[in-house]
Amino acid sequence: QVQLVESGGGLVQAGGSLRLSCAASGRTISNYVMGWFRQAPGKEREFVAAISWKGGITYYVDSVKGRTTISRDNAKNTVYLQMNSLKPEDTAVYYCAARGGVRLMTGATDYDYWGQGTQVTVSS
Repeated sequence: QVQLVESGGGLVQAGGSLRLSCAASGRTISNYVMGWFRQAPGKEREFVAAISWKGGITYYVDSVKGRTTISRDNAKNTVYLQMNSLKPEDTAVYYCAARGGVRLMTGATDYDYWGQGTQVTVSS
């Protein structure tokens, strides 16, 4: 199995930036599609971004396009989510996820492994 541990969350003012990290262990993530999801109180878990095995393909939900970058460093077994121009609407628990496959999927049920989540709070 693969264990995922997120870090980098915190409290930030609107317009600020955060870089979330997801450190994997147990297995190499080289052959896993990696994704980020978020969940705000009272809302469904929402897809944010996904990245292909070598990082050549990325996909984002419309609400974060242009200000968010997902990346990966397979040598470090780590995935990142760089978020800029943060908005209060970005406030949520952010989860890293992995799926054994080649397709960039957007549904939470398509992912096999999950981290514990890291809280991102954007104040106005």
